[in-house]
Amino acid sequence: MRGLRASAVALMLLVTTFVGAQPSTSAVAGPTDPEPASLVTLSVPDIAAMDRLVAAGADLTERVRPQADGSIQVDAVVTPSQLEALRPLGATLASEAPAPAATRAKGKGGGAKDQVVIERAVWFKSRDGYFLSVEASSSAAQAATLTVTWRGKKHSTGQAEMVAYVDAGAYLGHQLSTPVPADQQPQSVTVTSADGGKADAKVKPWPDGDRPDKRDRGYQTDFITQYMTPAQLNERIKALHRQFPKLTDLITLPYKTNGYRRHAQAVLGAPPAAAVVVTSNAYGSEGGNDLSVELVDPGTAAGPLRVSLDGKLITVSLATDDSGAVVSTAAQVAAAVNATPGLPVKASVYRTDPGAGVMAPVPATQLDDFLSAPADVSREPAEVLALRVGVHRDGSRTGVLAYAQEHAREWVTPLVSIEAAERLLRNYATDKATRRLLERSDVFIVPVVNPDGANYSFYDYNSQRKNMTNHCPPAQSDPALRNQWGVDVNRNYAAGSVHDGYVGGSTNCQSGTYGGPAEHSEPESRNVMWLAERYSNIKFAMNIHSYGGYFMWPPGAYQADGRVSLPRPTAKEEKFFLDSARTIEEAIVAERGTVIWPQQTGPVTDVLYSAAGNSADELWYDHGIYGWDFEVGADLWNPETRRWEGVGFQPPFEEGHQEAMEFAAGLISLIGIAADHRDR
Repeated sequence: MRGLRASAVALMLLVTTFVGAQPSTSAVAGPTDPEPASLVTLSVPDIAAMDRLVAAGADLTERVRPQADGSIQVDAVVTPSQLEALRPLGATLASEAPAPAATRAKGKGGGAKDQVVIERAVWFKSRDGYFLSVEASSSAAQAATLTVTWRGKKHSTGQAEMVAYVDAGAYLGHQLSTPVPADQQPQSVTVTSADGGKADAKVKPWPDGDRPDKRDRGYQTDFITQYMTPAQLNERIKALHRQFPKLTDLITLPYKTNGYRRHAQAVLGAPPAAAVVVTSNAYGSEGGNDLSVELVDPGTAAGPLRVSLDGKLITVSLATDDSGAVVSTAAQVAAAVNATPGLPVKASVYRTDPGAGVMAPVPATQLDDFLSAPADVSREPAEVLALRVGVHRDGSRTGVLAYAQEHAREWVTPLVSIEAAERLLRNYATDKATRRLLERSDVFIVPVVNPDGANYSFYDYNSQRKNMTNHCPPAQSDPALRNQWGVDVNRNYAAGSVHDGYVGGSTNCQSGTYGGPAEHSEPESRNVMWLAERYSNIKFAMNIHSYGGYFMWPPGAYQADGRVSLPRPTAKEEKFFLDSARTIEEAIVAERGTVIWPQQTGPVTDVLYSAAGNSADELWYDHGIYGWDFEVGADLWNPETRRWEGVGFQPPFEEGHQEAMEFAAGLISLIGIAADHRDR
């Protein structure tokens, strides 16, 4: 019962330290401002409700926390209207949910004792002290009430209630909702049931993997000083290549992204019935922003509906009746614009409204692409770069692929890759372990898979998850919806995708987990797979995400009918995944004492939720590459409230910096595992 997972959701405001350009003031007539979104904690009553959120394409984070009463809390990014749409599925704000009961219902009593089995009992020591994690099961299944009592050094003791985990109607066991603090190192535990069952076990250390290599005196670390934009990330790896040409190659991936660009738009009139959305054919940066549209009253009776173009100004002369009153409806105006040859724009009615409202005159209104980045941020299709690092870059050494920022808002993740690259190259000449590492491995580092979305997150909408390619039809493409466009790159791959009937991706173009119109529809996903196909020596991969403090591997998706997952690894492969994870987690611990919890270490479908069409699954099932997923940004223990607290996607840089340091050490540990794997 490794990695038990229940689910519930809590909402918190997102706090960032980056100050980008402010969104431009609306220059159009009509509502163009997107509905504000917040990072919040939702609460759902049970795993079935959690599954409904996943299936609905809710923009859930990886921070999922079971509660003592069987409910689940999960962080999510939602607008007010999205929250209201989730309420019928069972979601509420955690702040609105009743406090979890202190104790669960007692056992039935009067019957035979249930049988209790302790499946895992481990302790770990973080920078905040000792903690205990226990997983057990009862023959009475979810009806059982289990309590764990522990005994530790210096006669310390403690007690905590366990939480039942039921998945798709199947009882999977009980666990502590989160690791619980202990005054001293726990040594033994007793799990007792209200129905009389009892079991004892010794407590083992966690993660208890191989310790990191000893660093020579003068080992260099700490090369990260700020959150970095895609341009800064690319310049950083270019500079490393220039400085270390004998140890690196710079690879330009073949598929350019769509670019940080949008078509220019204006909303004319009064939504919904009497409004027209005008969209430029060209991108805003390619002339669309120079266009203007006006609706005029011709001032004559029985005037026809006419559309004309004079330079950059499009004039719609509205039709009038015999009395001179304007009679053109929104639908008629949109049709007239679209029927006029040679116009540099298209028009549509507002969302799904039929457009029967009569339009009023509107003064000349300039179209806008609503992008706020400074002019030096390129609007052209972007090249994605990979830095190849190693002494022997000829395919003769085991390859490791590290790639970050598939999800735009995860600002810490590219810092992990940059810090790792810096450590490898700058310590090569002076540190024996690093030198041996680069002699035995071939490392491919992609700091930013999704540069367009990353720019949008930095300059326009910091909660942006997806890329910037809008596949939505006109009814879903007015500018107020612009923060909901794009494809979730990590749902656009070809193994276990939403297009194959797996759960955790969406076919709704506005969903946070939109998987795209087809598998590999996006250049971002094609670039990752190109590396795997082009360099057949790549046998290991790390997909760097945030936040929540998870370490996961395939299978990452299941089908809704029966919750049938993609094939599980063999017992031998599963052991290698887990043993490697424990060693990598030791390297993370060594940096500042952050421990990835045992219940958050395991296959994605065991410890989190289904993520249809993710990259690690395709790497594993289609290419035989051991694919892991970091979720950097583990919860921080608050000694005053005695609760674990989430860090968010863009924590204050002081915290983001520390996360980059510790997970860079974990990434280097993975490279060591790959090098050792070649030597077997």
